[in-house]
Amino acid sequence: MTDHVDYALVGGGLQNGLIALAVAARQRDARIVVIERGSAVGGNHTWCFHAGDLPHDTAAWIAPLIVGRWPGYDVAFPSRKRTLESPYAAVSSSRLAACVSAALATPRSELLLDTTVEHVEANRVYARRADGTAVAIDAHAVIDARGPDRAPSSACGWQKFLGQELELAAPHRLERPVLMDATLPQRDGFRFMYVLPLAPDRVLVEDTYFSDRSDLDVGALRGEIASYVAARGWTITTVAREETGVLPMPWKLAAPEPRPPLVAGYAGGWFHPVTGYSFPIAARLSALIASLPATRLFGPELAAFAAAHARQLAFAQRLTFMMFRWFSPDQRHHVLERFYRLPEASIRRFYALQLTAGDRARIFAGRPPRGLSWRAVLGLEAR
Repeated sequence: MTDHVDYALVGGGLQNGLIALAVAARQRDARIVVIERGSAVGGNHTWCFHAGDLPHDTAAWIAPLIVGRWPGYDVAFPSRKRTLESPYAAVSSSRLAACVSAALATPRSELLLDTTVEHVEANRVYARRADGTAVAIDAHAVIDARGPDRAPSSACGWQKFLGQELELAAPHRLERPVLMDATLPQRDGFRFMYVLPLAPDRVLVEDTYFSDRSDLDVGALRGEIASYVAARGWTITTVAREETGVLPMPWKLAAPEPRPPLVAGYAGGWFHPVTGYSFPIAARLSALIASLPATRLFGPELAAFAAAHARQLAFAQRLTFMMFRWFSPDQRHHVLERFYRLPEASIRRFYALQLTAGDRARIFAGRPPRGLSWRAVLGLEAR
């Protein structure tokens, strides 16, 4: 069997889910095929973004994905607490799956689930369905976004976490998310709890580490979350859902290549190496792809977009290198504590990975964070 389509999207994660939605919204007659090895699009994830991270022309197709909105968020460190007034939003994988399935429910498009991709070429994808049927798909544009497990893992630290969606016996009374509660004992790198109030009696709590190691002890982290929740006076009635992540935080990563087949998502370098946030960049790339005919995707617009992202990526990787190589694991939290002294506009642009020259200067201005190892800076010690 051979299909001829405009877009063959390899992998049904966040990046290709957003591309499918953007193209379906902007190019009504486009033929789209998404090929996913699992039984649903999106996996088991929660993605968040700041309201200013996205261009205005994404609102129509992003809005249906949002499961929670808040007018701001809090951060807490041993010596600093701050409330920021940047609106914040959350997207769930279940909502992404529902929206993508609906967008592709047309005679011209198709969602191939339980289908394994065997080979990818510039304009063709070879795959096999669960029943053994071979599929060959010819496409004007092939976009391979099969996830962070295919991203390079050398010269990097790791962001790893366990998240639990918890139903509580009584209201939690949180008005805003807590993006970083780093008042906890610091171990295995920079450690913080991330708390997302999803409903009056439901929260997502993630125990997160910026670690030198990729191992994840899920059992131990379950205990840490239980202790944290109890310390806040909350009583868990149900653990409704769990999610885990082990994401590379690289400081040596090749710039994205705007050539066919386009490697997108985490594996292609389209993410934030300091924070792990991928939604804003994935949405902007999706908007660009949807603004161009599939037949001329690989042209000057994509090249310019990739070059601009590469410049931002290079600076962010330097920050990742400094955080992991110039600070011992137990001192790493001072880097983020100092960062949250910056003006709120600079913080917003940092999360969006759209830093200005002035933002870069502000990041380095003044005294360095506590715990900086000058021996490491000068290359006199190995880490």
